[in-house]
Amino acid sequence: MLIINAEIVTMEAEGILHNAWLQVTGKKLAALGFMAEGTPKDDEIIDIQGASVYPGFIDAHTHLGMWENGLAFEGDDGNEDTDPSTPHLRAIDAVNFFDECFAEAARAGVTTIVTGPGSANPIGGQLAVYKTFGNPEEQLVEPYLALKLALGENPKSTYHGKGETPVTRMATAAIIREQLLKASRYLQDLEENEELPELDVKCEALIPVLKKEKPVHIHCHRRDDILTAIRIAEEFGLDYVLVHATEGYMIADYLKGKGAKILSGPLLCDRSKPELKNLSPSSVGVLFEAGVQSAIISDHPVIPIQYLPLSAGIAVREGLPHESALAAITSVPAAICGLSERIGSIKLGKDADFSVFSGDPLSISATPQMVFVSGKRVNAL
Repeated sequence: MLIINAEIVTMEAEGILHNAWLQVTGKKLAALGFMAEGTPKDDEIIDIQGASVYPGFIDAHTHLGMWENGLAFEGDDGNEDTDPSTPHLRAIDAVNFFDECFAEAARAGVTTIVTGPGSANPIGGQLAVYKTFGNPEEQLVEPYLALKLALGENPKSTYHGKGETPVTRMATAAIIREQLLKASRYLQDLEENEELPELDVKCEALIPVLKKEKPVHIHCHRRDDILTAIRIAEEFGLDYVLVHATEGYMIADYLKGKGAKILSGPLLCDRSKPELKNLSPSSVGVLFEAGVQSAIISDHPVIPIQYLPLSAGIAVREGLPHESALAAITSVPAAICGLSERIGSIKLGKDADFSVFSGDPLSISATPQMVFVSGKRVNAL
């Protein structure tokens, strides 16, 4: 397949390739060039007549398929709130990739998502990466991207109603620390003793985290919870990502000094709980100015995933440079999630995930003319 007469927004050092062409072979981006230099032969040629090609958008924090569209308890598989420590739970065993919201994401140009457990448990389970279009085997990109942890109001309120631990921030942190300490000793036994320890599936799930083979994604809103997240991560030498970090913009210089990576958002929601009283759509711009790596997320179904590009547009309105807003839903989430070799920009050898827009994709009226996921055109646009 050959796309011709295109403005290609690469999100690479090359910037925008004007009056260019893009060739796809199978699932990959195979060749790039300029129209003035001639085009290769191809059985399928699509002339987009000066429209722009953008990398597929990436939503690095959702619960897509975990809370199913239009269902209550029957489709609610996001929080196993019967045990505050569940590192062995896997999103891939809960996600319904036939949920209509996958199609809505794809039609909006969101081609890759990270999904997984909610924030009821201090240790919630394993996050997974999916493409939003294709057959089940094609959609799953990574079954265990990261481990979900949560601090603050959500675990407290979940277990307070049950009269069980944790009902304080102290206990929430203690549960995380206790499980990490158990896993550390379990790993030591595996490595140093000839006799294998009794199988512990929770500790087994944490071994990749302790070895820094997998990061932890830590739900936190308030500044004090952000500090706790960083303290625990540093205590155990964990690779960490801060999810939401609603008040992070208020300590932006501190986060810069820590080299923190942030998944910011959602930006379209109201201040629905006390932790969100300092929510500001200008936060991503403040973090950018401070030099903090930050992606923009929808937290679907909190904000429907098709509004991810609109969320980036709101960040532009509030001071984030337009190119940085595009990066915040393409190259930056790819980098934060360790997926840059496959997605996040238009580059030879990467997955053929891209969309075609005739106008600004971050505007409220924008609709992609075409979307391609792994080289296949999404239907019903």
